[in-house]
Amino acid sequence: MKKIGLLVKETSGSRIKDSFKASQGLIIVKYSGVSSPDMSNLRKTLKGSGADLFVVKNSIARRVMKELGLDGLIPSMQTPCGMIFFKGEPVDTSRVLCAFRKEHEKLVLEGGLLQDKLLTLKDIEVMSTLPSKDVLRGKVVVALNSPIVKLVIVLNGTLKKLVVCLDQIKQNKH
Repeated sequence: MKKIGLLVKETSGSRIKDSFKASQGLIIVKYSGVSSPDMSNLRKTLKGSGADLFVVKNSIARRVMKELGLDGLIPSMQTPCGMIFFKGEPVDTSRVLCAFRKEHEKLVLEGGLLQDKLLTLKDIEVMSTLPSKDVLRGKVVVALNSPIVKLVIVLNGTLKKLVVCLDQIKQNKH
């Protein structure tokens, strides 16, 4: 029979691996000084954006990151930290974190990983200012539709001029 400590380590490690495989990436935060009710509110808000906050011992997190070949994230895990795995849009998750950080200065965004790219604090802040995918799709549709609309307006104007010209010719003959 396994000791409880070893069982907790194995369970936590497998949960990190499973969460990482099911997500687009992760963001590492330091939460020292943030109250428990505030952390609960952050968890609820993150759930709404398709992300999960997972707090685990740093030694376990570092070991799992090493196993996954993510050595670049290990320096961010030197003090108590939380791992936020996002399945939804990373823009939504970064927006939630940056908004929360404005109200709770004790929360520190350490960095993270988006697909295969390491993220810095600056990357996360820039991501939080980007428009959502739906807004970008709308802009693309408008951009693609714009030349067609302009062509229709030009052609309509030309046809209108032709009709006016033919009408004037008709009036002149009578």
